[in-house]
This record gives sequence, C-alpha cells and structure tokens, in this order.
Amino acid sequence: MFNIKNKFFLILFFSILALGLIFVWLYYNRTIEINNQMASLANEITSDEVSPLSGLPCSNYQRRPLAIVLANDPVTRPLTSLIQADLVIEMPVITNSITRIIAFYVCNSPDEIGSLRSARHDFIPLAVGFDAILVHWGGSHFALDELDAGVMDNIDAMKNPYNAFYQKSGIPQPHNGFSSMSKLINVVNKLGYRLENEFEGYLFQQENSKQKTDKVLRIGYSYPYNVSYQYDSATNSYLRYRTNLKEMDKSNNQQIKAKNVVVMRVFSKQIQGPDYNDLDLEGTDQCQVYQNGEVIPCTWHKSEKNPSSKLKFLDINNKEIPFIPGQTWIEIVEPGQEVSWE
Repeated sequence: MFNIKNKFFLILFFSILALGLIFVWLYYNRTIEINNQMASLANEITSDEVSPLSGLPCSNYQRRPLAIVLANDPVTRPLTSLIQADLVIEMPVITNSITRIIAFYVCNSPDEIGSLRSARHDFIPLAVGFDAILVHWGGSHFALDELDAGVMDNIDAMKNPYNAFYQKSGIPQPHNGFSSMSKLINVVNKLGYRLENEFEGYLFQQENSKQKTDKVLRIGYSYPYNVSYQYDSATNSYLRYRTNLKEMDKSNNQQIKAKNVVVMRVFSKQIQGPDYNDLDLEGTDQCQVYQNGEVIPCTWHKSEKNPSSKLKFLDINNKEIPFIPGQTWIEIVEPGQEVSWE
C-alpha cells in the first residue's frame, strides 16, 4: 500500500531529479557561452603588449616608430635589416618610374640599417599618421622646407647629429649611407624627442589555417622596380620578389616575407619637371588587402583636415580590416597601374 513514507521519498526523488536537470541545463548553456566568448577572443588579438604596427609581442611595443627612408635602386640590393621592420610602405618618387621604401621599426633594434635615401614631401603625412620620427638622408626641397619648419620630428643624415650616420666603402654614393637603431635612439634622446608611442595601432586577428592555392601577386611598377609576392600556403606568407628575384635581407640572408600586403590606389602627378611627383595621400580611394591567401576589397581613408590621422583600410561595411600579426607591406600604386593575382 502506498503510504506517506513512500510518497515523501517519491517527491524527494523527483525534486532531486528536477534540480539535477536544471543544473545540467545551466551548465550546458554556460559552457556554450564560455566557448563562444573564447572563440571571439581567439579571433581578435587584444593584448596591450604587442607592436601597434605588426601585432607581434615585443619588449619595445611602447617605443615610438622610426620611419626610415630606404633605397630601392638595384645597386643597393639586398638591403640591410629590412626584414626586421614592423611595417613597410613602398611608393613612387617619380610617376611611373623610381620607387622608394619607408620602413617603420618598433620592435626590433638592428645593428645596421641601410642604405638610407632622401625624403619626399609625400612621406611626411604618412609618417606623421603613424606618430613616427622620420629618418632620412637629405631630401627634396619640398620635403626639407616642411621639415625645417618643424612640421614633425625628424633626423637628417645630411646634418648627422651626434654622428648617427656613416658611409660604407665599396658602395657607390649616394647609396652607401647607413645607421643603427642604437645610434638613432641616442639621437632621439639627445634631441629631446618623445620616445613613447602614441599611435593607436591597427586591429589584428588570428591566422586562418585553411589550406589555399598558391598564387602570385604582381605589382606593375616599372622595371627594375617591379615587385611580386608568391603566396605560400604552407606558411600562410607572401614571399617577396623584385624583377623575379628573391628579395633577400643582407643581415641574415633570408627572404623577405609578409603576412599582409595592401595595394593602395593613389593618384600621382609630376611637379617641377621630371624629378619629383606629388601623391594624393589624404582623402579616400580604392585598395585591396591580401591576407590568408585571399583578397579583400577595401577603401583607404586618411583625413584631409588632420595630418596626424591614421591611415585606415575599411571593408564594404566601413569597418577597419584586421591584419594578421607579422610584417605588412603597403604598396602605393597609381589607379591605372597593373596589379594581378593569379
């Protein structure tokens, strides 16, 4: 006969069962929530102790970038310590002709950097936008007029403050100018320049490990400045070539490779004869970001009213495109210049 005692145990049993089911349901949903949060955090890197330009962790992450103007001429190849730059911009200094490099250093402190070359006025808004100190070997009168007026912190090898620069024998002038990070930091301190970085930095995300087809990105600069990148799916990197030869670094004899390549369309026009050009680097135009073996259509934007504004790369939803941690190359090309990805 069903007595009160049995009824009590039955109620107790179902109560415990109900509580157990509630606990399992709560635990299951909390686990899903935690996993979703972890997946979201894994997709975007938010660590404060990474380079604002490369997204890689380093002890010098707070150091202000040094934007060093480097040569692109065949006689200077291979360049020294280009592989140690956090971010590199390549751009024409004569329309449809000579290109030059601005290498931005935050994390690494190379013992030798070169060869250094002269600045152009187009470099100034780019360097200012990265809160960088511009390092150059002289410059066009357009650039020097602005720099001498104090538009930004800079170190000019023609003035050679505190003997920060030197010329190497066996290399023809004007391609034999070099320096080191320790010499440059010494100058920064003695000139009283701020050394702490105030650049807000780029966004970064984890690599996409999906296997992809190896392709080649070709940038149609005029020979002998033409560039290509061989995408290597095994390392998810873009191996850099110039005139179909591997772009090597003299400091370690390794090939230059990028995690991100940005093709940035910018209108160029000649000014004051054949020796100088002018690039429309403030405003907005089309671009493409190459990462993870894929191409992302984008729009670049830099404020025309604020020279210190960040150079941004925005997707079709007007959101900033996160980079993959590692070296990024920004290739500035004219609107009609040939670029292929095949």
